[in-house]
Amino acid sequence: MPKKQDLEPSHLKSHLGYHLRVVSNAVSHTFASKLAALDVTVAEWVILREMYSFETNTSPSIIAESTGLSRGAVSKLIDRLLGKGLVSREEASGDRRYQEIKLTKEGIKLVPKLSLIADENDSAFFSLLSKSEKEELRKTLVKLAEAHKLNLNPIE
Repeated sequence: MPKKQDLEPSHLKSHLGYHLRVVSNAVSHTFASKLAALDVTVAEWVILREMYSFETNTSPSIIAESTGLSRGAVSKLIDRLLGKGLVSREEASGDRRYQEIKLTKEGIKLVPKLSLIADENDSAFFSLLSKSEKEELRKTLVKLAEAHKLNLNPIE
């Protein structure tokens, strides 16, 4: 018969995942709250920032591929951004199924503001770490994500 100490479950706070989740939740919630003040969600920020990287029109399928999100999710997000006047969409000439999307002037002006919020949010949470500690943490998290084939953008 097993002894009680053999059956004792590990303590909740002994798990790295627990501590990672505590920090991740705080960082994410604070960032989402700051974006909400500008009527933007984290998922919309991901799409806007990715589109900002393109110098010309792009397509929802390219955005889906670059973000790791499904085409359906990207289409819904683009529809929301269209409604907010941050993105425009045109049917490509010759093929009504292909749509080109681009940031509007308002979208282009908003992305640097949102990026500054992201930078400030990171700084607020990680400023107590040295530059080398931050880089080591980033490398470790990237290593784990790559090892587990986690290529989706965190949007929630």
